[in-house]
Amino acid sequence: MSNLFEYLAMDGHGPFVWSAYAITFVVLALNFLQPWLARRRLINTEARRRRRERV
Repeated sequence: MSNLFEYLAMDGHGPFVWSAYAITFVVLALNFLQPWLARRRLINTEARRRRRERV
């Protein structure tokens, strides 16, 4: 178990390394989620517009 803690600590550089990984993961997640959510919003808006036009 101490080997795991040594690995995570990375000779004192762990907080910098793991925070860089976390920031990278967040940016990648946002790059995936934003276009997906925008596409869903566009499809819903277009569907509402078409329903209004039929009435």
